[in-house]
Amino acid sequence: MPEARVWSEAADRTIFDMRAEGSTWAMIGRTLGLSRNTVIERGRRLRAQAPARVVVVQENVVSDDPNRLPLRAGHPITWGLLTDLPYPD
Repeated sequence: MPEARVWSEAADRTIFDMRAEGSTWAMIGRTLGLSRNTVIERGRRLRAQAPARVVVVQENVVSDDPNRLPLRAGHPITWGLLTDLPYPD
């Protein structure tokens, strides 16, 4: 059975800081000379988190042009045609 890894404060700080900057687990692993999975496990124990992603919601304008591209599945316009009215008795 392999011996337990002894983590240094410097390695823990590197994981925590790099993850806070948005580095990938693989990049952190290469920096420390460890596997990606080893770094992921240690990062989870340290609760090292990546910065929150900023999601920008864009308003989709749908053209009335009959030659427009088809709408994606579940689009509010097409899905609304199916779900807005109550089911007939």
